[in-house]
Amino acid sequence: MTVVLLISGSTRAASTNSAALRTVSAIAPDGVETVWYDGLADLPAFAPDDDSTAHPAVVALREQLSRADAVLFSTPEYAGTLPGSLKNLLDWTVGAGDLYGKPVAWITVAPEGRGDGATATLRSVLGYVGADIDPDACRRLPVPREGVGPDGLVADPEFRSGATAVLRGLARHAATATS
Repeated sequence: MTVVLLISGSTRAASTNSAALRTVSAIAPDGVETVWYDGLADLPAFAPDDDSTAHPAVVALREQLSRADAVLFSTPEYAGTLPGSLKNLLDWTVGAGDLYGKPVAWITVAPEGRGDGATATLRSVLGYVGADIDPDACRRLPVPREGVGPDGLVADPEFRSGATAVLRGLARHAATATS
């Protein structure tokens, strides 16, 4: 069983990024367990002097990262880059090496021509922290706001097919990385 931690870079209730990851969780194939990270808004602002903090939100993040075989992100772009809350989460992983060697990928739900600043920054920061980026599992799978159903999931068969391929690819990459 491959455990994939799902991290949305959005704190917005009606986020298409979060809907994409909820859908990924709902369609996870056999052999893949998804775990939802929901503590983004609870993390304190990162301060290097507090890196060994026992703040409950930081402890919970580190525990979830340590139990995961891989991490799948989906994030909006704010002001041409990552939202501050997601960058803050990534900053908390630097000192402890929580993402070092961990297989990671992302789904970009923005349409072509949007979201590229967030993706470039995510790639840069994940590279800096030594995460094992699976380029084949990183995909643009656009989700318009109206593409999210009342159940909070994306029903589009094309999205679901692409998301399943992302999850399977990341799980294969994680299995190869640990063997």
